[in-house]
Amino acid sequence: MGNGVQQHQATPLTQGEVLPLPSDTQAEGLKPQTRSVVNSLLSGALAGALAKTAVAPLDRTKIIFQVSSARFSAKEAYRLIYRTYLKDGFLSLWRGNSATMVRVIPYAAIQFCAHEQYKRLLGGYFGFQGKALPPVPRLLAGSMAGTTAAMLTYPLDMVRARMAVTPKEMYSNIIHVFVRISREEGLKTLYRGFTPTILGVVPYAGLSFFTYETLKKMHAERSGRPQPYSYERLVFGACAGLLGQSASYPLDVVRRRMQTAGVTGHTYGTIMGTMRDIVAEEGVVRGLYKGLSMNWVKGPIAVGISFTTFDMMQILLRKLYQLRYNNR
Repeated sequence: MGNGVQQHQATPLTQGEVLPLPSDTQAEGLKPQTRSVVNSLLSGALAGALAKTAVAPLDRTKIIFQVSSARFSAKEAYRLIYRTYLKDGFLSLWRGNSATMVRVIPYAAIQFCAHEQYKRLLGGYFGFQGKALPPVPRLLAGSMAGTTAAMLTYPLDMVRARMAVTPKEMYSNIIHVFVRISREEGLKTLYRGFTPTILGVVPYAGLSFFTYETLKKMHAERSGRPQPYSYERLVFGACAGLLGQSASYPLDVVRRRMQTAGVTGHTYGTIMGTMRDIVAEEGVVRGLYKGLSMNWVKGPIAVGISFTTFDMMQILLRKLYQLRYNNR
């Protein structure tokens, strides 16, 4: 994400361009590349943390409905948030957010960093060094980045889902969740729901990155400005989140059901079996798309904040480096 902002030279890149691969003869080729990786990791970590914290109460509410057979509506969602506030206090709306941060910070850092590296590698492979990637490699870079991040951080997502749907008496902290699941349900449980997660992240991450970068590229071509304003980035990110999450939402419901089966009394074994059970009990729309309307509020906000924060952090870090370099 934010491919137009990660610049490593004084000359600005055209919107949508990828950095060329450093040649073997460049003595300092690794130095800018290492800086690029560190900048992407830092920017991605902050982007993920801010985005998820901003929508944590809505995200927790969505998960509770996803893993139950209760009918979803905006009115019921509001009642659940209000009852939680009255019973456990304002900060209880962010219950599980510490587990979310433990997962999201490395996930977002890896995803953004991997995306920048996959863009660079695909640009070199397809002969588009220093140019905007065509649509298919652009989509592929996003899907590969999301898959890489999901594979490396999945157990943390499992823990976060458990903490979101259980009372605080059941799991006191993140370590307690890991210990109890490992002891009572086995280590394999930490990867329950992994397959639907990967199947869902491919269209989600692919479409999100693809939409955001495509909109920035079109904006640059039509406006003549190489960089969009911050509010424009938020809009582009919101559109990206809307498309990405809508495309992968049924698999997100299946994933949550499989992750929380140990505490909800259900036994979900396979993706198709879980889908059949959900459809049989609740129907297609009310089951597989439960909470989607809330996701249409939460998702665009979170993705818009995430993309925009990453871009602006990249710009800030680049300017700080240039200022430091000029002052030598």
